[in-house]
Amino acid sequence: MIEKKQYKYDIAYLRIASEWSKLSYCKRKQVGAIIVRDRMIISDGYNGTPSGFENCCEDENGLTQWFVLHAEANAISKVARSTQTCENATLYITLSPCKECSKLIHQSGIKRVVFQHGYRDTSGLEFLEKAGIIVDQIEDLG
Repeated sequence: MIEKKQYKYDIAYLRIASEWSKLSYCKRKQVGAIIVRDRMIISDGYNGTPSGFENCCEDENGLTQWFVLHAEANAISKVARSTQTCENATLYITLSPCKECSKLIHQSGIKRVVFQHGYRDTSGLEFLEKAGIIVDQIEDLG
């Protein structure tokens, strides 16, 4: 169980991730992510196209383009380009990670993932738990 003070911070960071998701140009689903280390936001991200590409996430059939980056991949990539590290950080994300992003999360050193909504495929969460990463879901942000 999450301690009361931590829970209060978790809600606040998930709210920030939710606001960040609104910056996404994706029509099907907007996802936001925040990476926090030592109670400091070190990175943020939302799902979308790579830098320099047109902000069109879906093809003519409404399917997500293969090159669209997920919110957590964008946030982790930003850390990689900075002087920060994800070691022992917490990832706050509005949608639970897919299996591909779960590998990035594990390799980046993130030790905890807090998400709001569950993704239909739970294999990413199962992988994270197997890797020893703490996974918490908080659906109601009050």
